[in-house]
Amino acid sequence: MEQSGTSALLQGAVQDLASDVVSALRGGDHVRMSGTSAMDDVEGSLTLAAVRVLGADLLLPHVLFPAPPDPEALEAFRRTAEAYPPRPDAAPTVRWSHWAMRRTLARLGSPLPAPPGEDAGEPGTDWLETATWQVLTHQLAVLAALAVPGEDSAVLRVARGRPVDLARGFVRAVRRRDWQQAAGAGRWLTLVDGVPDTLGLEAGLDFVELMGGTDPRVTLQVQAARVMRAAGALV
Repeated sequence: MEQSGTSALLQGAVQDLASDVVSALRGGDHVRMSGTSAMDDVEGSLTLAAVRVLGADLLLPHVLFPAPPDPEALEAFRRTAEAYPPRPDAAPTVRWSHWAMRRTLARLGSPLPAPPGEDAGEPGTDWLETATWQVLTHQLAVLAALAVPGEDSAVLRVARGRPVDLARGFVRAVRRRDWQQAAGAGRWLTLVDGVPDTLGLEAGLDFVELMGGTDPRVTLQVQAARVMRAAGALV
């Protein structure tokens, strides 16, 4: 029961943070981190765990807009990146998520030195390059925080090379009512060329938000896609 209660608290904290990011994306303002007390937390706290789940998307508004990050949000983000480096046996998505956080800190002028013995370069993409279109879509949705304009990465290059597969995955996710996966895939589709016109991405994203919009993590991905689409952000 205690573990269940902790999981519920973490889920609520993640949703609160995602809601704050959505609000900032809509208004071009700071991420306020309402409902948290990041500066009072210790390593391994609920807030840091929630930031770890959200990853680089916590500071996405400050990548897409010129507003500097709120010091509290930046500090929580930096402390999370320091507290949760990927283990040697970490999954590729975990390594890439951490890499995305480090890249975001560098982009915002607060680079994080690599720990001794850790390779600060990009992780590999072998597992992604050979993935089926279903697995590709799932993995890219998990790594949606990497889908930002003006930044290159090996993951983006894989996505660029498989727009039709990604479009198929988007449609499949919608049919399966997997709104988080559909929203993440839709965000990637705003950054790649060669997306079939018949997909109707804009209407598709509207539908995803309508059906899955009670989850702020879905809304975050859809709103990010809209901001990038409105800016004509093709990398």
